[in-house]
Amino acid sequence: MLSFKEQIIQGIPRELPPKREYDNSVSHAPKRKDILSEEEKKLALKNALRYFDKKDHAELISEFKEELETYGRIYMYRFRPEYTIYARPINEYPGKSVQAKSIMLMIQNNLDYAIAQHPHELITYGGNGAVFQNWAQYLLVMQYLSEMTDEQTLVIYSGHPMGLFPSHKDAPRVVVTNGMMIPNYSKPDDWERFNALGVSQYGQMTAGSYMYIGPQGIVHGTTITVLNGCRKIDTSTSLSAGTAGKLFVTSGLGGMSGAQPKAGNIAGVVSVTAEINPEATYKRHEQGWVDEVIKDLDELCSRVQSAKDNKEVVSIAYDGNIVDVWEKFDKENIYIDLGSDQTSLHNPWAGGYYPAGISFEESNEMMANNPALFKEKVQETLCRHATAVNKHTAKGTYFFDYGNAFLLEASRAGADIMAENGIDFKYNSYVQDIMGPMCFDYGFGPFRWVCTSGKPEDLKITDDIACEILEELMKTSPKEIQQQMADNIQWIKGAQENKMVVGSQARILYADAEGRSRIAEAFNHAVASEKLSAPINLGRDHHDVSGTDSPYRETSNIYDGSRFTADMAIQNVIGDSFRGATWVSIHNGGGVGWGEVINGGFGMTLDGSADADRRLKSMLFWDVNNGIARRSWARNHEAIFAIKREMERTPDLKVTIPNIVDEDLLN
Repeated sequence: MLSFKEQIIQGIPRELPPKREYDNSVSHAPKRKDILSEEEKKLALKNALRYFDKKDHAELISEFKEELETYGRIYMYRFRPEYTIYARPINEYPGKSVQAKSIMLMIQNNLDYAIAQHPHELITYGGNGAVFQNWAQYLLVMQYLSEMTDEQTLVIYSGHPMGLFPSHKDAPRVVVTNGMMIPNYSKPDDWERFNALGVSQYGQMTAGSYMYIGPQGIVHGTTITVLNGCRKIDTSTSLSAGTAGKLFVTSGLGGMSGAQPKAGNIAGVVSVTAEINPEATYKRHEQGWVDEVIKDLDELCSRVQSAKDNKEVVSIAYDGNIVDVWEKFDKENIYIDLGSDQTSLHNPWAGGYYPAGISFEESNEMMANNPALFKEKVQETLCRHATAVNKHTAKGTYFFDYGNAFLLEASRAGADIMAENGIDFKYNSYVQDIMGPMCFDYGFGPFRWVCTSGKPEDLKITDDIACEILEELMKTSPKEIQQQMADNIQWIKGAQENKMVVGSQARILYADAEGRSRIAEAFNHAVASEKLSAPINLGRDHHDVSGTDSPYRETSNIYDGSRFTADMAIQNVIGDSFRGATWVSIHNGGGVGWGEVINGGFGMTLDGSADADRRLKSMLFWDVNNGIARRSWARNHEAIFAIKREMERTPDLKVTIPNIVDEDLLN
């Protein structure tokens, strides 16, 4: 039996491993649409077999053909490693480059059973957010990383490792692209077809960028959103007051992990999260992400009303369809303070959203074998869903779209969801109302780090460092950003107690460019002095200031007409790559789906060196201020304030500032 390091170095085994039995103990991706013609199925087989020696083709072809017919994709289950996949301490990975080892750690973290939604299909979250298309790609990438020097770059096309190319020490070690279809060939059936052919994939952003840290990232964003949502309806609300007894209703525990109930608890509300997949529901309950599970609607109503009356802080999962909850709460007059939807509606026809009145099993069967009827049932449900939401908002409920395409898909289904002008939606996204003006425009977004030692004590040290720096910065911060600073200090102080870690020893908090640079610099010095026992990996999420262009989510509060352009994300990843990122990625797709967003991501390894010190200052400054500049040019007054402040702090920064037109001149 080969050791873990030996298996990594080996890559694709020369001798075929035995065929693996299909493992029903883990969550699997639903069968994908049968969309390929007979000739295209042959092409898909040829594409899959080119990873393997010709002598093995005769044995593998029938197996891959069966996978394609059974699952709609060729996953190459036979080549799934025998070893357990998780984020090991960095010194356990083979290799010549610390940076390459740090990337191996991140890849394995994304595929950890505790984190990945469908680990055997290499899908991390969101129903189809894949790290790789198949296990051959995984094996090759890990092998290449084990061989890589600091003067090579690994190029990855939608999961496929094109190869190691000579570069230089300041170049990224890995460059990733995912799903970058030619625009005229970027429709839902195109994505399904080319994914099934094995030539493109929807990588999500933090999945395909190897920067997913489990539910924690979504917990933090949702906590900030719920807190600020409460502030919109109750100006007295702070972290410690004003949320008690408020009810937050939402959905999604599969692709969204257990983030929403945990965020509800931290924010101090009563939360109800519906999930149609019982496996996901009870898994999150077992993991401690949700307090209670209720299957009966009458019982749910009674429990929720009691929790509201007693001002409990409790999270409840409803084992069933979210539409039934909205309709039942309307009938029973249970007042909902905050409402949202976090199902994976960016993937509406392939498991992201399920129709009401049909069981989970029946839905999956219909999805695979009668996709036209499934689409019809989903759209009927979306109309019911929107109607129920409208009834609650008429009573005073504050509803926001979390940007996972609920409003978009509801509008396409013909639901009563449009504003009076017939152009806009009647409800804003969380970015338009909350995160955009309150966070992103000021430069605050989801800064992430991972302790590559795997030691909880290292994570505690980084928490303390980050908290100390934020408290210091807050002393001289302008009043405009005092609330953001206070929220994040409170978050980082409570992070250990709230047991946020799943998989790698990782943390997230919202910080601006100055905060990110100061914290990163302190981490790098702590690695150099051996206060931290191993390097730190930096990254961020997609719903951030600068890396993502998405008209219904991250850039939905851009009102100068440019929200449908993607220059910012492209500029972001190009700029990150030559300013010192360890790895960069660009994706057609992210939190709101393939075709609805362009996402740029990065990772950076802090190894304690002077080089890392130099690179982090340059790259983190650009990664944030690129977005503030774009938001400022869109006339967002918070961003104008932020970029002017940055120019005062940084004399070499010269940004074009918009002149504001008197509205009276236009009328």
